[in-house]
Formats: sequence, C-alpha cells, structure tokens
Amino acid sequence: MSRKLVRPRQGRMLAGVCAGLARRFGTSAGMIRLLFLLSLLLPGTQVIVYLALWIIMPNEDRHLATSH
Repeated sequence: MSRKLVRPRQGRMLAGVCAGLARRFGTSAGMIRLLFLLSLLLPGTQVIVYLALWIIMPNEDRHLATSH
C-alpha cells in the first residue's frame, strides 16, 4: 500500500482523486466516493476542493518517473 498522495492509474472513475485518497488513508475507494457524494448534500466548496486536488495530485506514473 502506497502512502504517497498520488492519483493511481487503475481504479479511477473520473480523475482518480477518491482512489488516491483511499489508497493514502488505507480505506476503500467506494467509501471515499460515498462520503464525497453525501457531502454534496451539504453547503460548501466540495467540488472546488475536488478540482483543486485533481490539479495538485500528481499522476502515479509521473510521480514514479520523477522519484527515480
């Protein structure tokens, strides 16, 4: 299990943000996706945070290429 915050190439639905967060915190991607969907019922900036993480979190292959 990787402890780096990266967007994996496998297990993505849209951008891989939820899959990356799930891998980082050791939980299932389905649970993170469910929490995100439930959070959309509340007022807030959830979509903006998701988009920001999409931009900030590197792809897994790009991260592996630069770490060698």
